[in-house]
Amino acid sequence: MLKAVIIDTSAVARGLLNTVLVEGGYDVVGQAHTCANGLALLIKHQPHLICISREQIESGDEIVREIKTNWPKTLIFMVSSEFDAATIQAAHAMGVHGFIVKPFKADTVLNTIRNTVITMVKRQRAAMARDAAASDGDGKGAEGEAGGADAAS
Repeated sequence: MLKAVIIDTSAVARGLLNTVLVEGGYDVVGQAHTCANGLALLIKHQPHLICISREQIESGDEIVREIKTNWPKTLIFMVSSEFDAATIQAAHAMGVHGFIVKPFKADTVLNTIRNTVITMVKRQRAAMARDAAASDGDGKGAEGEAGGADAAS
């Protein structure tokens, strides 16, 4: 079960998103109304994904940089009631992986997260395959393959 943390100043939004995620099979390990409280939850729970409101990201983009630095495998989803092309482009450049639109529609939220997870797994597998191929090219042969299998587990 994937662990999630929600960071949003709106208690109502946190509650609604929490319900969607829990009913979708995710383990919401914490909710916070500020980035500082959210970071404490990240340290404590090491979640797989973070849903963070656009306002929290725009009030100081250091939060995304800190998450990317300290939890590089954690997926970051920006939550907002509206997105424009410039916002999406800037968020991607910062390292945001996906976007969740308010008001929440359960199937849309869950599909967005699912598709992002699948995309990231495919990228990781492709990178591992490239690394294994590079190891094979260095003359390591079967040893390189065994090392790749250990890394995947």
